[in-house]
Amino acid sequence: MAVWTISGCSTDETQTVATFTNLVLDENFDTDGAPNSQVWGFDIGTGENGWGNQELQYYTDRPDNVTIQNGILLITARQESFENSQYTSARLLTKDKFEQQYGRFEARIRLPFGQGIWPAFWMLGADIDENPWPGAGEIDIMEYRGQNPTVLIGSVHGPGYSGGEAISKEYTLENDRFDTGFHIFGIEWGPEFVNFYVDDVLYNQITPEDVTGEWVFNKPFYILMNLAVGGTFVGSPNAETEFPQTMLVDYVRVYKNNAD
Repeated sequence: MAVWTISGCSTDETQTVATFTNLVLDENFDTDGAPNSQVWGFDIGTGENGWGNQELQYYTDRPDNVTIQNGILLITARQESFENSQYTSARLLTKDKFEQQYGRFEARIRLPFGQGIWPAFWMLGADIDENPWPGAGEIDIMEYRGQNPTVLIGSVHGPGYSGGEAISKEYTLENDRFDTGFHIFGIEWGPEFVNFYVDDVLYNQITPEDVTGEWVFNKPFYILMNLAVGGTFVGSPNAETEFPQTMLVDYVRVYKNNAD
């Protein structure tokens, strides 16, 4: 039996797989134009210290950076001077609109590529205003470095295991790249586990025994999707980085147990 040890996370192939069948959020982006404002809001600007990561983009809600066309949500990073930044992009979130404790959260996405390109599909604890990060908790369902288009990272952050000390595992796509087609990125999350998926592959499970601090994944979380440029995780774009770069989202779906 294989045993994985990644950043303090040890687990094996005999993993608990929950079956979540009750669809409670089904965003298919069928209406052209702006995203559904009943579900999605926006972070605007540069945040503090580039959203805490020295990122280089200015997030907007302009159609140039975020729009729906032909059933696909397009989140586009552009190289342009805007509000004292050299790049623009978008960051969508369901804060104060949709949150859930436990279930299956998934999105079908085609990723962009290039040095300094940093897309993510992730979640934050809904109590973050009263319980600042990392205390609120963070689940990174999908993030990757555009310069490594075959490697995905799934992580959790919490008190005592945040930033560079997050509990993470990489998944390598064999004989393919994440920027050449759509893939489904998801988690199945219950009281004592977060299971990480790419398509139909369960590649990691994180439990309370794996984290090096308090387990904070026992409350509602909300969803974020964004396309960052630069920052400590990926480094800055270089002369080979092509712009614009677009993250294409086919759908976002959330399920819960029928019993819930």
